[in-house]
Amino acid sequence: MHPPLTLHKHPMCAEIIEQFQKCHMEHPIAKFFGDCTDLKIKLDRCFREEKALKRKANFEESKKFKEKLRAFRKENAESSDH
Repeated sequence: MHPPLTLHKHPMCAEIIEQFQKCHMEHPIAKFFGDCTDLKIKLDRCFREEKALKRKANFEESKKFKEKLRAFRKENAESSDH
């Protein structure tokens, strides 16, 4: 199962999404017998890549946030000691 196929949410996969949707429109019965399977596989791979990039970006952002939080806590601890 894939996430909703909205182009604005998946800019990396927009071209494949359009091809996949077009295939489903052109082959309403044959899609059940594997006519669009190659595109589905490409789409799944693209979603995995997209998710990996988002995960990496979120991890980097969280590292920066944690570092700022540590600095803030250290600063507050030092100021409350004085």
